[in-house]
Amino acid sequence: MSVREIITTGAPQGCRPFERFLLTPARWAEMAAALSDAPDIDLLSLWAEPGVVHAGFLLTGENTLILASAPAEGGHYAALSPARPGAIRFERTIRDLWGLVAEGAVDLRPWLDHGRWPQIAPLSARPAANPGLPPQPEFLPVEGTGVTQIPVGPVHAGIIEPGHFRFHVQGETVVRLEERLGYLHKGTLSLMRGRSPRAAARFAARLSGDSTVAHSWAFAMAAEAATGVAVPPRAVALRAVMAELERIHNHLNDWGFVCNDAAFAYMHARCGVLREGVLRACAAAFGHRLMMDCVTPGGVAVDITPEGAAAIRTALDAVTRETPELERIYDSHASLQDRVVSTGAITPALAARFAAGGHVGRAAGRGFDSRRVPGYAPYDEFDFEIPVLQEGDVDARVRIRVAELRQSILLVRAMLAELPLGELATTLPQQRGEGVGMAEAFRGECLTWVALDDGGLIRAVFPRDASWLQWPLLEASIEGNIVADFPLCNKSFNCSYSGVDL
Repeated sequence: MSVREIITTGAPQGCRPFERFLLTPARWAEMAAALSDAPDIDLLSLWAEPGVVHAGFLLTGENTLILASAPAEGGHYAALSPARPGAIRFERTIRDLWGLVAEGAVDLRPWLDHGRWPQIAPLSARPAANPGLPPQPEFLPVEGTGVTQIPVGPVHAGIIEPGHFRFHVQGETVVRLEERLGYLHKGTLSLMRGRSPRAAARFAARLSGDSTVAHSWAFAMAAEAATGVAVPPRAVALRAVMAELERIHNHLNDWGFVCNDAAFAYMHARCGVLREGVLRACAAAFGHRLMMDCVTPGGVAVDITPEGAAAIRTALDAVTRETPELERIYDSHASLQDRVVSTGAITPALAARFAAGGHVGRAAGRGFDSRRVPGYAPYDEFDFEIPVLQEGDVDARVRIRVAELRQSILLVRAMLAELPLGELATTLPQQRGEGVGMAEAFRGECLTWVALDDGGLIRAVFPRDASWLQWPLLEASIEGNIVADFPLCNKSFNCSYSGVDL
């Protein structure tokens, strides 16, 4: 049987709009084995509850999602990582948080748990006291003549999230890079459990602050699907306006910072000025520069101000005017092009194997964009292009950002011109339900699963940032490059630390 056929033999659990099927442990193991021969199925997420493991897949041929679950008998389940390397860090996290062990896993070293929590497996049915001292982190070995290690972080220069990078180098050439994250673990899943969707939305909005709109939208969609609530058209349109503005200001920021890491400060300064104009327009329109807490389950918390549309158009006019000249400068400086072209390249095959989304995937041939597939309102009413390149290097990731800038500006203008009238929100009923939501952030899709109990409170939740599937590709991109190119590679990915540290 195919993977899809194996999954659908399970019992439907009533998840909306994408069904979740409960498998037996034997069927889950059969599914895990069948994934090796199923290139048309992408693993998007893997998470757990006490005694149960869940997986979310994209059926690329059908342009839809499907979810699978199984009991973890004796605290064990069949690993997916031998067939889907993107599962590795999910499996490590599941062991850290829920104490469930993936049998046959590629790697089961700790990920979030640095040995400093008072409990082991804090989200399991029976957390145990942590009896030991924090262990030293383990890194994969590298063999060869003249290999040395360079430890970097977790504290970095400037304003940046904490994360540790362990370089193995021969001379200046990087042989292997490993990341060690988890320093921003906030206990988000525990904080959201037992709360109403409206109260828990504040935690979704703060999972990764640069994607606050996208994560809030994905969480809201999941809660709305679980309760069968239809969002007012005006709220849907305003959510999209906010999401595209978020994409615009982040792409401007990253474009400038990539150039800055190549010692080209002019581009950084000009992109910073343009981004500041967009952020001020967001504040004028929605009361907050990052539009945090503006998207809530059931709709939006604020309407656009009377002067908001004009402020947004003015800011976008400035970006539209200056972008061609910035592109010309970017293209015409040989010293800059020498740093970004062919640097930090990943192959389309590798991007596809990890199901990388956003600018990372689209710069390496994977054209997935959740606004189009599986798609959600109001994007089905608008025509927009999804830029795709094949080179997979720093330059390609920059060019995808610039192309998306243009598309997002066109979308915002069209949305503001057709902004419907009506209510801003509706109330979610207090009832049992289960739902999935997906929203496209500037770095890729945010995917959130929510399960509500009989009182409409969150029984279980898992928000997944696109960075889960992009961090491993950053490690691959720097191999064979020099140490000095790591800042360029790192910023061209711009993965979220906080978004995966939960």
